[in-house]
Amino acid sequence: MRPRIRSFSSPSCPRPAGSGRMALLLLAALLLAGCGGRKNQDDSLRIGVALYTQDDTFISTVAQNLEWLAQEAEGRTGQKINLFISDGRSSQSTQMDQVDRFLARQCDVLCVNLVDRTAAAVIIDKAEAEGVPLIFFNRQPVAEDIQRWSQIYYVGASAQESGALQGRLVLDAWRQNQEELDRNGDGVLQYAMLEGEPGHQDALLRTEYSVKTLTDAGVEVEKLANDTANWNRAQASARTAQWLEELDGQIEVVFCNNDDMALGAIDALEKQGLDRSLWPLIVGVDATAPALEAVASGQLYGTVLNDGRGQAQAMVDMALALWSGEDPAQAVDLEDGHYVWLPYRMVTRENLDELREN
Repeated sequence: MRPRIRSFSSPSCPRPAGSGRMALLLLAALLLAGCGGRKNQDDSLRIGVALYTQDDTFISTVAQNLEWLAQEAEGRTGQKINLFISDGRSSQSTQMDQVDRFLARQCDVLCVNLVDRTAAAVIIDKAEAEGVPLIFFNRQPVAEDIQRWSQIYYVGASAQESGALQGRLVLDAWRQNQEELDRNGDGVLQYAMLEGEPGHQDALLRTEYSVKTLTDAGVEVEKLANDTANWNRAQASARTAQWLEELDGQIEVVFCNNDDMALGAIDALEKQGLDRSLWPLIVGVDATAPALEAVASGQLYGTVLNDGRGQAQAMVDMALALWSGEDPAQAVDLEDGHYVWLPYRMVTRENLDELREN
């Protein structure tokens, strides 16, 4: 799939000099082979953005924010920015090809949302060989890969924190209205869990810490069902429909590792035609626009804000700093020389208006 290109025109700054005649010849050969002979001579900052899939609502939101913020940064700094965005369609081999094309286009910085976090080392080797700084985002490579090169960075949020806050949403509901939430009156919270991809770090940590927050607070819980739905709304709807049939009203809470799956659970409940008073309490993660509408309507009890705009802003700021040869730590709050962590925030109907105003 060819990358989408966003080019924002304004006065530009000079581009740093190349690394010698041999390097220029090599780059020219790459461009002839992969990009129809196009060569970057327009003094623009080129940012290649590789997404694992744009079908993911949150990732699509991050991409939109990157486009808006790159345009805003160009107007603010006078630096021309070309933004290349590609959709990996959940295929690591496809994403690898897209990374190769970004490098052939002489991208100055790569921003990669990994399909498979175990593939990070290969992408790192490609970027390091070309001297192109690499910013991973939202899907965190293992620490050993991040440490492979000084020009590798990660922008994201703590999956453990999101799980803990999701658990806190349910804990607060239990403490405020246990009689209503504990439908069978047994003093035990019966729950089902919709998980992301098998083995995915965020799915594992959100699953673990959402429940751990309750048990650490002394709430007795019982897992009635769990299954992976791969962050996907349709898959989550199918899983939930099956549980509703098999468990016949026993589920009191549905934990969902992301909002798309939470919306899938809601779809299944609506399709069944179950009275709203008989719905289990549902919680998600991300605070996507459709999820916030569901919170406003009362279908979704709550979600946890994953700051997509903040992640996009950090990447744009870092790309500008890296391109100009500045220390990225002067542009963003960088921890351990490699990490930018964005905080999560709980969202319910009580603070929804405040969130929208901000």
